[in-house]
Amino acid sequence: MREPTFWILTVLASEPHHGYGLIREAGKLSGGRVTLQAGTLYAALDRLCAEGLVEPDRQEIVDGRARRYYRLTDDGARVLSEESARLQASADAAQAQLAARRRFGLGNATAGLVIP
Repeated sequence: MREPTFWILTVLASEPHHGYGLIREAGKLSGGRVTLQAGTLYAALDRLCAEGLVEPDRQEIVDGRARRYYRLTDDGARVLSEESARLQASADAAQAQLAARRRFGLGNATAGLVIP
């Protein structure tokens, strides 16, 4: 799963959001690492709707413009849960390898060392 998709699903996990709210919340939750562009967001939302992971929730008119809200479906929650578990397992494996590195005394002393 691509990172923007992960963050869209993550934002929608707690409550429905409209496009600008999704952009803002994805940036906040990702610590600023993900900046969704409107074109990318709406293309992703169309795809996620077609896949049954997200669905329109409601629409309201604000300042004369339509604001459509989206929500996560049960299938979307399942997919997000599976992806979260996969990412956690990957992070756990990386942390275990780093702990092993520390146990063997490897660190900055070997930086730049080329092993044939």
